[in-house]
Parts: sequence; structure tokens; C-alpha cells
Amino acid sequence: MIKIGVISDTHIPANCPQIPKQLLDRLKGVDFILHAGDITELSAIEQLNKVASVTAVSGNMDSFAVKAKLPQKKIVTVGNFKIGLIHELGRASKRLETVHREFCGIKIDAVVFGHTHCPLNETTKGILFFNPGSPTDGILSPYKSIGIISVSDKVVGEIIKLNS
Repeated sequence: MIKIGVISDTHIPANCPQIPKQLLDRLKGVDFILHAGDITELSAIEQLNKVASVTAVSGNMDSFAVKAKLPQKKIVTVGNFKIGLIHELGRASKRLETVHREFCGIKIDAVVFGHTHCPLNETTKGILFFNPGSPTDGILSPYKSIGIISVSDKVVGEIIKLNS
């Protein structure tokens, strides 16, 4: 089984001066990390790379340096599965439709996205739509959270609440 740490909307250093220790501790043992944007500064990626290798995309609040280094979307292949990774911008009422459309024409098994700061773990039409929430924002989201995606013979997501 492959275990993927999933985070988004860390907003380092605006929300928090550095990646919280609790978050780093929760990611220990993952095979790699997906970050769905709004990293804000590259120093956050450097901190996460000390735990596991990071694949990330840029978000709307990221610095110029982050946007210059990271793509807006990416497809990650894990075994026989394809996971789309995007930050996402679009109307809230059409969120799943918007993120799915971004990968139109590609058979994907999961889409990881951020932007809302609100966790979501939902399978629709055989595709896992997964937003880990934000590990540093307790205002826009119902709680601070990250996610774990496990890949074996299927792709399964889990939202993990963090202590405030």
C-alpha cells in the first residue's frame, strides 16, 4: 500500500511562521506528499521535503517565486492510478464540475484540490474528489485538517483533524 500525505492552503508565513510540528509529525511515514497550492513561500516546501518528497501545484495566493516554479495543475501516477492535482478557482456551486473539467479527456481516479480551506472526501462517478482542508486556518474552515490517501487496489481518502 502507498500512503500519500495530502495538504493544501498552508499559507506560510501568513497563517503560521512555519509548518506546524503537529502537521510534520502526522506526515511521518508517508511515501510522499501532495500539496494543492497556496503554499505562499517556497520555504514551506523545503520544510515538508524533510519529511517526504513533495509534489505541489501553485495557488492563487502564492508568491511570484512559487508560481514561477510550480505548475497550476499536474497529474501524478501512483501504481495503476492517476491523481489530478490542482488548487482550483471557480464557483462554489460548481466546484466538483470545475475541478473535473480541468482534467477532461484524461482518465483520472482522483482529483486533489484546495482553495476553499474546507475538507471534502467524496466519490462521484468513480472519481475521488479530495480537499484536505487547511492545516493552519481555523477561520474559513470548520477545523484544521490534512488528508491521507491510501492506494492499493483502489484509491481511498481520509480527512485527519488537527488539534487547534
